[in-house]
Amino acid sequence: MNLRRPSRPVRRALLATAAAGLAVLAAALWFGTPYPAADPEAAAARLKAEAQRAYDEAGLPPGTVPVHNGVETGSCSYRGLRSLAHIDRSRPDVRSFRLGWEVRGVPEAVARAGHDRTRARLAAAGWKPGSSREDSLMFGFDFAHPDSGEVVNLDWHEPTGTYAVSAYVPCGRLPDGFDAYAWPSAAWRPER
Repeated sequence: MNLRRPSRPVRRALLATAAAGLAVLAAALWFGTPYPAADPEAAAARLKAEAQRAYDEAGLPPGTVPVHNGVETGSCSYRGLRSLAHIDRSRPDVRSFRLGWEVRGVPEAVARAGHDRTRARLAAAGWKPGSSREDSLMFGFDFAHPDSGEVVNLDWHEPTGTYAVSAYVPCGRLPDGFDAYAWPSAAWRPER
């Protein structure tokens, strides 16, 4: 078997290819998996629709107005080894989205029926059950969308009869110029 040493140009090309591969690998380790692009308007629309469906399914008495804050953004961490250099800081260009509402004074039977309706709808639509909680003072559950990672959480707390719903869209890279403080699409009021 005659193995010849590659020519100098071939060696240079192999070294350049290896160096480029190592640079890509180092960048992937440093930055981690990139966040997907976020569309704040689409996220707000999905959260509002989910909040409205859960409100309708709750079966609350007419005139019941939930306490809510509209769509809020949440912080997201750096990924990869870079996160070690930014352990106490979130990324300014990446946010999650959440919409929550609650009503106090909801009887347990009404809350259980509302939870059953929402659970059945989410399961029928292919959402996957997450945690389920029940003890002497509360009950609730989470469901996650298998493709988008969105999460819906329902809880009921016995001491105050609080029926609480929250929907969450995972972290995504914000478009340039997005300002969460001047975002008119964040407002939400349930429709009757």
